[in-house]
Amino acid sequence: MSQIKLKVTDIQQLTAQIKMFEFKSADGGQLPTWAAGSHIDLQIGDHMRRSYSLANKPGDTERYVTAVLREVDGGGGSKHMHDEVSIGDELVIAEPPTNLFPLDEGAKRHLLLGGGIGITPLRSMGYRLRELGVDFHLHYCTKSKEETAFYDEIVEIFGKDGVTFHHDGGDPSNGIKLKDVLEVQGEGQHLYICGPGGLINAARDCSSHWLDGTVHFELFSSASTNQKTAEVELSEEGDQPFEVELKQSGISFTVPADKSIIELLWAKNVDVMYACEDGWCGNCKVGLISGKVDHRDEFLDESDRDNFIQVCVSRAMPGEKLVLDI
Repeated sequence: MSQIKLKVTDIQQLTAQIKMFEFKSADGGQLPTWAAGSHIDLQIGDHMRRSYSLANKPGDTERYVTAVLREVDGGGGSKHMHDEVSIGDELVIAEPPTNLFPLDEGAKRHLLLGGGIGITPLRSMGYRLRELGVDFHLHYCTKSKEETAFYDEIVEIFGKDGVTFHHDGGDPSNGIKLKDVLEVQGEGQHLYICGPGGLINAARDCSSHWLDGTVHFELFSSASTNQKTAEVELSEEGDQPFEVELKQSGISFTVPADKSIIELLWAKNVDVMYACEDGWCGNCKVGLISGKVDHRDEFLDESDRDNFIQVCVSRAMPGEKLVLDI
């Protein structure tokens, strides 16, 4: 993978907990192009890579703009960005922007639903939808106007009639009425959801009657963090060592009960994409040649699980050896 060096050229405090970061090419050249919904994977330290959605106008090769929420209980990436990164610093991305949350530009209508920091990719979508001249509307959910990142820019991009703000004061019951908003799917309409796991789960439930392939979502954190934590706590004693063979590399190793596959890959200097290390982003998906998997991710659907595994969280079923296509 060819790394791309970025220089931090601007930082702005958008809200009490959200900062905007602007990056340009460290060598002064053009950056790789990108489409609405794309993200970059910033390298932070030796074994931390974090995904941040791009928020500026799609295709802008002069700069990348993102926004980062400082999460006290997160994995450390956001705290590093807020507390350690300054204008003039150089950071690295492992590859050009990746898009796992694209617009369906063939749709007649677009309904966007963002919560908190989830506005980041939707902002870039707004630019593109305005260019396309199609029907679109944004519902933007936050606690208050003061905690609404990009407030003025969102009004400018979407227009006063193209956005509805929902401020709940910290009580979701006072916020958006998802059943009312999502009750009727317009002809040719697609839905895009990005924000906290609770909002995504609720919106997916309320849009479960929408046509297949018309509901798109992107997670900024696990949508079932509490449930997963409980499951991990219950299963830790039951985890067993298992064998892994890397077919292309010719490497075999044992994964201990208290380690993950990706930790052993790091130890063996095997390069594999990663970001969240929690099973929801999809970056560490690798091919599965053989072996039964205990899938613990939130990214793969049932049609993928026979052929792929997310090596940050998933393990082998008891007594199984996994052969991976790396």
